[in-house]
Amino acid sequence: MERSILIDTHCHLDDPAFDPDREEVLARARMAGVEILILPGVEPEGIPRALALAERHPGLYVAVGIHPHVASQFSSQLLAQLRSWARHPRVVAIGEIGLDFYRDRSPREAQREAFRAQLELAGELGLPVIIHQREAREAVMEELERWLAARPGARGVLHAFSGDPTMARIAVEWGFLLGIGGPLTYPRAESLREAAQAVGLDGLVLETDAPYLPPQPHRGRRNEPAYLRNVAEALAQLLGLPMEQIARQTTANACRLFRLPPPQESDLPESRCGGGDP
Repeated sequence: MERSILIDTHCHLDDPAFDPDREEVLARARMAGVEILILPGVEPEGIPRALALAERHPGLYVAVGIHPHVASQFSSQLLAQLRSWARHPRVVAIGEIGLDFYRDRSPREAQREAFRAQLELAGELGLPVIIHQREAREAVMEELERWLAARPGARGVLHAFSGDPTMARIAVEWGFLLGIGGPLTYPRAESLREAAQAVGLDGLVLETDAPYLPPQPHRGRRNEPAYLRNVAEALAQLLGLPMEQIARQTTANACRLFRLPPPQESDLPESRCGGGDP
């Protein structure tokens, strides 16, 4: 029986939470049909670990970037290092970048400066961006609107989307996709469900943010990429569509955004969407 590929567009597989059983986590992901994982950068120390994992495992890709929590570390030297890392053949995006005015672990102006510099880097290299925002919707949209005005055709994903339907529609009109994960399954996440319905399947990609934000059946435990199927099933129920259609379209969306070769499902489990070097 043919099996559809799922792509986890945001998974911190390099996180120490996976040190005890990382290979088993990957095996469980593939058993669940999650064949491709994108590992976003958070801090400078983690990016080499993510790249090393991607070199060892055909289904893994990397985004390089500095999270707003550590924006105070940003410098011209670090920007040069990001530019160098971004040339690695397994790198498909700049991220996870953005603004976080909830934790405020870095000064807000430092966050904005790091965000702008990394947006410019993505534009320079022609890479999509993976955007983090928490309690900073207006500021993030302001920065993106400014960037897009100067970089027509730039693209990206709003990771762990938490905006309302209006913000969702604007983002998709701008050429962005919404990253939908475990929160879709939370009882109080009605606004997120309304946003997903507002843009429809063409505007969505799936993600786990593992080890964070597990879906409802696994709350209170470590999240992992195998649980992406819970998210896909919840989305299928929400949109009234077959699971097969959810898998095919979100996979196609992710492949288009990150410029991965289209999957060859008939060859599974050996094949990968972008299983070799791009």
